[in-house]
Amino acid sequence: MQQADVRIRPASLADVPFLVELRLANAEAHLALDPDTYRVPQRAAVVEHFSAVLADESRRDAVLVAEAVGRVVGMVEVLRNSDPPEHQILRPEPSAQVHTVVLPDSRGLRVGTALLEAAERWATDRGITYLSAGIHHRNIDAVRFYSRNGYTDAGLSLGRQLM
Repeated sequence: MQQADVRIRPASLADVPFLVELRLANAEAHLALDPDTYRVPQRAAVVEHFSAVLADESRRDAVLVAEAVGRVVGMVEVLRNSDPPEHQILRPEPSAQVHTVVLPDSRGLRVGTALLEAAERWATDRGITYLSAGIHHRNIDAVRFYSRNGYTDAGLSLGRQLM
């Protein structure tokens, strides 16, 4: 399979079963990276999420899928961020988070890059000027993928676990 064999299109409600399987498989892979950080969500919650996003007529957020050889092999989700409240010092900027998932047997074939490019076009067409990809530092493959596609370190997030 080459990139020319991949078609990127908006997801539909008929794609929900494929999206659920992609999300759950991705969760299992992340759980293996760091079980203290990740979990496998309940299937029903994932179905509810994708059904709601795809049924939302405002199209606030997007889910795009990659099809190859008649099957869904990947997806990208673009979830808009809310502007900071008026009382905070952060400057409002139309922004969103991207989450890309590609089936293991379709990685290395530019499927993820095609999905990310389509997500960036979708976002730009809607006035979004900044995309972020929240990647756990242990997910070396994801860090490498997003870095190859122009995403850079955007700062440092500090946290403290409270009992």
